[in-house]
Amino acid sequence: MAYEVEKTDDEWRSELSAAEYHVLREAGTEQPFSHSYETDPTVGVYACRACGAELFRSETKFDAHCGWPAFYSPLAEDRVEYIKDKSLFQTRTEVRCANCGSHLGHVFEGEGFDTPTDQRYCINGISLKQVPDEG
Repeated sequence: MAYEVEKTDDEWRSELSAAEYHVLREAGTEQPFSHSYETDPTVGVYACRACGAELFRSETKFDAHCGWPAFYSPLAEDRVEYIKDKSLFQTRTEVRCANCGSHLGHVFEGEGFDTPTDQRYCINGISLKQVPDEG
């Protein structure tokens, strides 16, 4: 798929830390409970760390006690893309940034969370950049 933001691996490596590159460009996963965004109360937008595209709002974030920031919906459906992931002997739905193709995490459904969508976008904190609202 062609993305609005396309860079070579060398360009991504020069712009991202090794850990960011591993998660965003190699579909890695950060250690659970390793990022403050999981419980951070700051009001604002969560953007893709790789390209800056706005992906989620703090109002849709909830504490799922899962070890990663959790949201019940993206800012808009066209901000993310979904890829069926059949690795690890199960089917999961990978979530990527629709602007640059970077791996963000996975979305799970039907877990019984008291949210409007009954979805949990389990997103690596390292793949996000918090942009607090002004004012």
